[in-house]
Amino acid sequence: MLSKTEFDAWCCRLNLSSQTQNLIETIRSSEPSRRVGGGRKNVSGRYPSRKMGATIQFESHRVELPTIYEFEHDEEVLEFYDQPPSIKLDYQGKNGRNLGVLHTPDFFVIRSNYAGWEECKTEEELKKLAEKSPNRYFCDSEGGWRTPPGENYAQQFGLYYRLRVDTQINWVIQRNVIFLEDYFRAESLQLETTINAEIQQLVSNSPGISLTELLNYGTQASADDIYALIASEQLYVDLSVAPLAEPERVCVFSDKQTATAYGLMLKTTTSSTLMSFSAINLSPGTSISWDGKGLSIVHVGDTEVTLQDELEQLIQLKKTLFLNLVQQAKIKSLEKSEPPDIKAESWEQFYKASPEDQAEALRRYKVIEPYLKGNPPENETVPERTIRHWKLKYLAAQQQYSCGYIGLLSHRSAKGNRTRKLPEETLVLMEKFILDDYETLKQKKMWEVHGALVRVCEQQGAIAPSYKAFTKEIKKRSSYEQIKKRQGRRAAYKQETFYWELNRTTPRHGDRPFEIAHIDHTELDVELVCSRTGRSLGRPWVTFLIDAYSRRFLAVYLTFDSPSYRSCLMVLRLCVQRHNRLPQIIVVDNGAEFHSVYFETLLATFECTKKNRPPAKARFGSVCERLFGTSNTQFIHNLLGNTQITRNIRQVTKSVNPKNQAIWTLGLLYEYLCAWAYEVYDIDEHPALFQSPRDAFAAGIAIGGSRLHRMIPYDENFQILTLPTTSEGKAKVQSGSGVKINSIYYWSNSFRDPQIENTSVQVRYDPFDIGIAYAFVRGLWVQCISQYYAEFQGRSEKELKLASAELRKRSSNHARQSRVSAKNLAEFLASVEAQEALLEQRSYDAEAKEVFRVIEGGKATFSRNEEPKVIQIPFGNTDNQVTEVEANTPETLVVYEEF
Repeated sequence: MLSKTEFDAWCCRLNLSSQTQNLIETIRSSEPSRRVGGGRKNVSGRYPSRKMGATIQFESHRVELPTIYEFEHDEEVLEFYDQPPSIKLDYQGKNGRNLGVLHTPDFFVIRSNYAGWEECKTEEELKKLAEKSPNRYFCDSEGGWRTPPGENYAQQFGLYYRLRVDTQINWVIQRNVIFLEDYFRAESLQLETTINAEIQQLVSNSPGISLTELLNYGTQASADDIYALIASEQLYVDLSVAPLAEPERVCVFSDKQTATAYGLMLKTTTSSTLMSFSAINLSPGTSISWDGKGLSIVHVGDTEVTLQDELEQLIQLKKTLFLNLVQQAKIKSLEKSEPPDIKAESWEQFYKASPEDQAEALRRYKVIEPYLKGNPPENETVPERTIRHWKLKYLAAQQQYSCGYIGLLSHRSAKGNRTRKLPEETLVLMEKFILDDYETLKQKKMWEVHGALVRVCEQQGAIAPSYKAFTKEIKKRSSYEQIKKRQGRRAAYKQETFYWELNRTTPRHGDRPFEIAHIDHTELDVELVCSRTGRSLGRPWVTFLIDAYSRRFLAVYLTFDSPSYRSCLMVLRLCVQRHNRLPQIIVVDNGAEFHSVYFETLLATFECTKKNRPPAKARFGSVCERLFGTSNTQFIHNLLGNTQITRNIRQVTKSVNPKNQAIWTLGLLYEYLCAWAYEVYDIDEHPALFQSPRDAFAAGIAIGGSRLHRMIPYDENFQILTLPTTSEGKAKVQSGSGVKINSIYYWSNSFRDPQIENTSVQVRYDPFDIGIAYAFVRGLWVQCISQYYAEFQGRSEKELKLASAELRKRSSNHARQSRVSAKNLAEFLASVEAQEALLEQRSYDAEAKEVFRVIEGGKATFSRNEEPKVIQIPFGNTDNQVTEVEANTPETLVVYEEF
């Protein structure tokens, strides 16, 4: 971003008026005027911009996000701001009325030599808007889209207003920018001098060498070294020609000049090989080639063919000899034979024919073919009259359509009287009753609507349709539109047409591992019990982090708490623990936990782009949704206490109730769920990949590079960064009391420093242990202890919220809200009443500690209701032993096929 001095110098250089300077300064100092949402169809999100030092919102990842990528990597763009303050556009409506509307452009862009507003739209959307408001949007003579009201508003300030259209996006460049973004973001990529020199020498000696050859050449350089040189422009690749994810199509050069010269040489070089065609047009003027010499046909007689060479000498050949040389391919035509000119009506008739019509036409042609050639067969079984009829139709079609085959097509499906038998009056009534009576939210039965239709027909003296005809008419209509009108948009989603990408953009699952990942939650179909008391605790929630490219589980987290920011932060923490890195793009739904400040702050800290898929559109998250079903069929539904039977709740009795059959604990289930996800599913062949997720992941890393510079150390600092903070992120150090977080004071001896007192420091608190918090003092995170540590130790944030709500409820006086102090809260937590009110949540938190034990490499404990025995775990490290409840944990997991 520009500093104050640089901005003033830029304004002075462009000679901007004071009014324009004030306008731009207001935009630069303002927050985005609104928080964007993708609506029902678009994928919205936030992009962590290094150029701007902030996250930039985008409303569509097919129009606005590519524009952000262009701004981020365009050296001419100095600054860009999303959702700037609204501007007023004045124009004349379609009906002639003068309109004035407040409009929020997508971006305000400051470039080296000019600045202005930019709005992003799809061409399809612009065509609709131009029809609705022709004076606001129109397409000029050169095919560019313009908006005069925006241009007029910007012109008064000496700025510009521009419409960006999706058809202008070069998706190959976009794909390559995403591929290289990890290298663009690197602070410094130092390559060994010998490796750099070796690669440069190899490319200089072989200009235009393919990226595949370079990656597999056997040098000391890794894929990361090569991509780093491309990103730093020490090697030149035209990023607009071919995607780097398809290395066999990418040509590598030492510099741009060499690439340009190489391209001109290929363009200007003519091939000496001429296309030859075996078919010869025996007519004067036809050019042929014989024994490497060019000749032309001068005369074609009944017995002889006369040729002329380049010296205008005549050569006479017997016609039979000429044809033999043509058959032996010694004489070839130098002219491209044109296909027969078949009329458009012929193709229309051909496409209308059914497979049965085609088969019948071929049979007819085989019958008349000998007669057309003048060689009728001796024993013909088809009547002579029929043959004459077919032959006549063939010749007539040859004359009319230039294709006799068309005349042999029977088109049986079009024969007969196919007009509607019911009168027009009845058809109109049927249409009216279907629209107004059947396709409504009342969801009337077809029989009832038909009865009402019959009564109206009798009253009006019209012919009433039969029930069969009425139901056929209903079934002819669009099932999607019909269900949408009767049951709503979400119910009709299953019938909605799939979105087919006819134009190539960026791959929906990315080009490599860790490019795109999905996070989602689901409640597992199994009942669990307490490991200490054996009491039923209900069904757990699981959170998956899935790599879209390889379909591999990056992290799995299990808890009794419903989806929250805590689950999101924990699954990201587990991803770093297992892989020491985070995905480049994370796709989530529109749940409140994914809009949490804590979650978005963590993604921005590690420069991860967040995409929000449209609400109630499960296909956008099919990677996760599919794995929910796979985990159930292959693992969960094979456990005692699974809840499959509850789908038919009336059939559930006490003896088969999953709650009474449950014996799995949270920690034990998490241990075996991780074993299945990381060891069993990971090595099975995936039907969409034709290889296992582990193999797809390894192959993707080999091509896309390991990207070691993006590694994140899993240490105490990172763990603290995954903890939540206050709304402001800081707290003031108060003398003698410490920092106040969520109405609770926390103290550390570091706060005794006079230079620290009365200053604001960054703070974090542990949502699973409210007794402690962390403060960033003098470059280090220090642990702070709660003022009521004895009561708060081991308590979770959710338990604290439940206790606060319970206290407010008890002390409320009509509609007046009472404030809950830390002292009252501590006393309440220590009371007997709290034991009753918070017992369930404390049981959940106690089980969550079992999960943390498994995460740290320990083993889960079993329910006291069962007699454990020792077996070998069939996954991972078989040297470790765990206890198993008899008839509970099988010695081998039976893996069933996905449904």
